[in-house]
Amino acid sequence: MQLFKFTLPWRGKQNKKNGFTLVETLVAISIFTVSLIGLMSVLASGIAATNYAKQKMVASYLAQEGIEYARNIRDTFVLYDVSGSQSGWNRFRDDSVAGITPTPPADANFSRTIQKVVLNPDEVKISSTVSWVQGSGSYNIVFSESLFNWIE
Repeated sequence: MQLFKFTLPWRGKQNKKNGFTLVETLVAISIFTVSLIGLMSVLASGIAATNYAKQKMVASYLAQEGIEYARNIRDTFVLYDVSGSQSGWNRFRDDSVAGITPTPPADANFSRTIQKVVLNPDEVKISSTVSWVQGSGSYNIVFSESLFNWIE
């Protein structure tokens, strides 16, 4: 004698469909591929932006180094002027820019130029330009500063 008849709800009807159709599989694969390509594109642009930021930071350090180098030359000329007649400042102001152009390290892909413009007898403007070529183009960064005759 059977008191209870218990049937599981998912076993009530037999479904003849046992798997995915070919169309469903192709749609799933194409959705996965499109999302993967989008992710790869975002990663590639992030890597390129990081590389550009790194190169720009190195270029700004090299440009600042050019300004500091010119300041060092000025101070050396002025401080080691034994005559005390402002000839050190005059020598720095009137010398060609070739004497104050250090080159970046040989293994770097940067080029630096330093320009000197005399604005008045007691002021010289120094501009340090660093250029580099990267995969997406050529770039440059310019720092400038005015140096003054600080000896009275």
